[in-house]
Amino acid sequence: MKHTFAATFAVALGLGAAVGHADLGAKTLRWASQGDIATHDPHAQNESFNNQFNGQIYEQLLVRDKSMKPIPGLATEWKQTSPTTWVFKLRQGVTWHDGSKFTADDVVFSITRAQAETSNMKVYGNAIGKPKKIDDYTVELTTPVPNPVLIDMVSAGNIFMMSKAWCEKNKVEKPQDFKNKEETYAIRNAMGTGPFMLVSREPDVKTVLKKNPNWWGLKEKRFEGNVTEVIYTPIKAQGTRVAALLSGEVDFILDPPVQDLDKLKKEKSIKTYEGRENRIIFIGMDQARDELLYSNVKGKNPFKDKRVRQALYQAADVEALKKTVMRGLSVPTAINVSNPTAAGIPASMDKRYPLDINAAKKLLAEAGYPNGFEVTMDCPNDRYINDEKICVALAAMWSKIGVTVKVAAIPKANYFPKVQKLDTSMYMLGWGGATTDAMFTLGPVLHSRNDKGKGEYNWGNYKIAEFDDLIDKAEGEMDLKKRQEMINKAMQIHHDQILHIPLHLQVIPWASKSTVSVVPRPDNWLETTWIKMQ
Repeated sequence: MKHTFAATFAVALGLGAAVGHADLGAKTLRWASQGDIATHDPHAQNESFNNQFNGQIYEQLLVRDKSMKPIPGLATEWKQTSPTTWVFKLRQGVTWHDGSKFTADDVVFSITRAQAETSNMKVYGNAIGKPKKIDDYTVELTTPVPNPVLIDMVSAGNIFMMSKAWCEKNKVEKPQDFKNKEETYAIRNAMGTGPFMLVSREPDVKTVLKKNPNWWGLKEKRFEGNVTEVIYTPIKAQGTRVAALLSGEVDFILDPPVQDLDKLKKEKSIKTYEGRENRIIFIGMDQARDELLYSNVKGKNPFKDKRVRQALYQAADVEALKKTVMRGLSVPTAINVSNPTAAGIPASMDKRYPLDINAAKKLLAEAGYPNGFEVTMDCPNDRYINDEKICVALAAMWSKIGVTVKVAAIPKANYFPKVQKLDTSMYMLGWGGATTDAMFTLGPVLHSRNDKGKGEYNWGNYKIAEFDDLIDKAEGEMDLKKRQEMINKAMQIHHDQILHIPLHLQVIPWASKSTVSVVPRPDNWLETTWIKMQ
């Protein structure tokens, strides 16, 4: 039984058929995906799957509803009092999982923590400004420049609130240094205000949550489903994951293999869901070092030469990737943001360099590599849809122009710490989330690296002053027309300079037992409070 995301949203919003007169008593949700949670420290690693899971335990000031609109969370009201000042009224009567009160002290502490050097959220933490306590239930944010997307950042920037007292007690006042694999109490322990509480954590085995009986959202009727316990199990092998769903061992899988979707659609006991995710999949290259780390080229860095980057771009057959690797579940694109249309970027700009093997060979020869060269590409094997298969397919395509690419595919638990330290010559990355504004990609991913968190995911470590300047000016531009013009100009520079090789926008499939009703979101976020089980 196939559901589109649009149809599922219609049901979720009361525009379609109800689930039926199912028994909505206490239920245990058993679900699986290919990779495990990286850390329970909510500020340590900005990875969508990690954020989604921690988002059942921890909460933000504002959250997203089923139509992705920002709505009150731990804050009930907000207003802008000057171009750079916002005031948030906090929800009263909220308690942490240990029963203590949530107050403005926790908010100031959490935002400051998210701005810390080891935080992976600091680009958003810094952008929402300096927090100041006005009273126990009022917080003021003062931004360095006017921020036209501050509400988006507060609701989708994953600035989760943590208990100041709990962090101090357990010596986790600063976020875990994830890229250096620091061990802290917050990695395997969590204490939030959210609808679920962490019961147990066994890395790579299972994680168990239980319903928070004192969640403030119960009184607000925010808990629409009937899940009272969650058991998450990472199942790396694709066939094993599907078999677990078909046998009833799990109720839901976040990432059914695309090659098994047709089979799953024919199963009456299974529901499948498909929809465009807000996520761009792309390839990055080291453009900073004078000599590549993992290459047979000595004393030079081929990727510093635009002609080499363009040769690889023009030898990458994204239509073949769509057909053979993604089984149709991808949308090839030339624009390196999560949703170009929603970001206001003209369709006329979505024009890829043409696939042309001969032109690619000529470019390599002109750059001084007539026989190609060797290089290693780092790739996760349990993060994106068919991530390793995409990397292997690209390596085969690039071999046609003489570039020998060794694919180093490893689990995301090891992949992200490695590449975040820039220990890479070439890599795959996917980027997306709850908001489609271009600044959410331009700042953390495309801008050059700085101490405010910008460019933290610019692992190619390039720096172009004109490009950075456009992003910086657009960040504080309140005239939306001028802002969009700056964004478009920045994206044109990105395209012209080939700073990355964009591949496609990801289409996400979900699969559940037919007795389970879930609400897919375009940020691939499984919201447990919305799940109804028969």
